[in-house]
Amino acid sequence: MTFDLKGRLAVVTGASRGIGYFTALELAKAGAHVVACARTVGGLEELDDAIKEDGNGSATLVPMDLADMAAIDRLGGSIFKRWGKLDILVANAGVLGVVSPLSHIESKVFEQVMTINVTASWRLIRSLEPLLLKSDAGRAVFLSSGAAHSCKPFWGPYSASKAAVEALARTWAGETAHTPIKVTSFDPGRTRTAMRAQAAPGEDPMTLPHPSEVAAKILPLTTPEYQESGKLYVFRDERLKDYRLPS
Repeated sequence: MTFDLKGRLAVVTGASRGIGYFTALELAKAGAHVVACARTVGGLEELDDAIKEDGNGSATLVPMDLADMAAIDRLGGSIFKRWGKLDILVANAGVLGVVSPLSHIESKVFEQVMTINVTASWRLIRSLEPLLLKSDAGRAVFLSSGAAHSCKPFWGPYSASKAAVEALARTWAGETAHTPIKVTSFDPGRTRTAMRAQAAPGEDPMTLPHPSEVAAKILPLTTPEYQESGKLYVFRDERLKDYRLPS
């Protein structure tokens, strides 16, 4: 199935590699102009080259660190001045922290995970909601994880952060229920990314789905035709779920 996003503007965080890179590329292939945000300039430039080679969409590269809350605020201001609205937000950027017993984790590591995964997500909502409300069909997708529900030993900071991200997304979906904004959480599951390699160094990456496969499932959630809000999409099941605790 093909999607037409010509004339639509998308922000993708963590766009220099992995799921963020391929989601930005999918959006551009569908005709969107992508505001690609990441810390790694080289990765953003590679993305820009790939988008130009495809020839359907275009990109604006924004090197930034999501730990810089003022930079997130400036992002919203810059988008307003240049385009006056925003159609799509894909909040993909995140960090794992460490896989370790909770009592052994340094405070600076715990705080970094919460800052990048949770506080930055809230700040993106705060900065970009007025712009998404200017769209006829604002769409927001937040990358979550099965860790938010499994809460496996030694994954404490990451699990807690992704549970918080889902809580933010659900709350925001309720607050925007009578607006054109639709909000979805997306659980990609185990994917062939650098973060997964960090978490499971002994795992054969070739047994995992490629990030491009995940990105292809995110794309439909960003289209005007998509009308669900406040749901969780689980990639391994390829379906939307209502939020509920495991039985």
